[in-house]
Amino acid sequence: MSTAPASPLLRMAETTPTVLWNDSADPRELSEAITWGAVGATCNPVIALAALKAERPTWAARIADYAAAHPTATEDEIGWAMVARLSVEAAALLVPAFERYKGVNGRLSIQTDPRFYRDTERLVEQAVEFSTLAPNMIVKIPVTSAGVAAFEEATYRGVSINATVSFTVAQAVAVAEAVERGLRRREAEGLDVSTMGPVCTIMVGRTDDWMRVSAEKEQITVDPGIMEWAGVAVFKNAYRIYQERGYRTRLLSAAFRNHMHWSQFIGGNVVISPPFGWQKRFNASGIEPLHRLDDPVDPRILHDLYDNFGEFRKAYDEDGLSIAEFTSYGATVRTLRQFLQANTDLEAFVRDVTLADPDK
Repeated sequence: MSTAPASPLLRMAETTPTVLWNDSADPRELSEAITWGAVGATCNPVIALAALKAERPTWAARIADYAAAHPTATEDEIGWAMVARLSVEAAALLVPAFERYKGVNGRLSIQTDPRFYRDTERLVEQAVEFSTLAPNMIVKIPVTSAGVAAFEEATYRGVSINATVSFTVAQAVAVAEAVERGLRRREAEGLDVSTMGPVCTIMVGRTDDWMRVSAEKEQITVDPGIMEWAGVAVFKNAYRIYQERGYRTRLLSAAFRNHMHWSQFIGGNVVISPPFGWQKRFNASGIEPLHRLDDPVDPRILHDLYDNFGEFRKAYDEDGLSIAEFTSYGATVRTLRQFLQANTDLEAFVRDVTLADPDK
């Protein structure tokens, strides 16, 4: 009796060191992704709001109950309490993977408040707080100028970090170096680091997006397909550096725009974190999960990107940005603004429950 072949994502999980995380904390999506080999998941203001809206009656009741039990809580505080609850419930689904991988995987990635992007101390304090919500939490901190110092301190305090709002090789290297400093400080004091699982996200699709914006702003004319390779080139260059230097942080691919943000990174000790919808597309694609991470980007494509886009040179070169320039990099600004807007929208969602319009 013949059986259907395993999905491409499951074959990747079973035959390569590359692991799958689910770019959502929605319990229904995560449960199905786990059947495809997912061993991690993520949450941020955008993802959380989408999950709450998808199950609006359930979360409206929870918001009402929390508001009644905490009569002085602000809409903001209630909203973040819901984010924490969503994250804890998703984290519970990952406990088996957490135990199997001894802490390196099986984590739920919860994001610090995007409004703290300029404040190292508040990022660290919230990272430590969020890390205690469940044993298998990993905490997202943005790779802004203030965030770099937070990576070292949070790591030193035992927090497994996920660097987010990251698009460039310079940011990825700064994160890895900061994490190494934090790990070495722990080791010098005899503190365990064996179960920590730091990752550095490169939002490859948003790197591509920023090249498209740059092409419009600067009236750059190239084959549009070339811009689909910008994030891939950045990720592969960062991976090469990570391998050469032996960093203990893994790279994570996120913000998917095409299948190459999965297929081109298979084979290395990295994390692939597609949204649930992209996972279904990959499984239906028939694309073989072959080792491609070490395959170089076509030199002609790389040269076209490098020669025509100053913004690509900033993203691709290790010294393309200074730490002081991380916060003002175009892709960083665009992403932070989206996260900040999602935070505002989350408050509005809470307000619709706590101050329901009597005329509706």
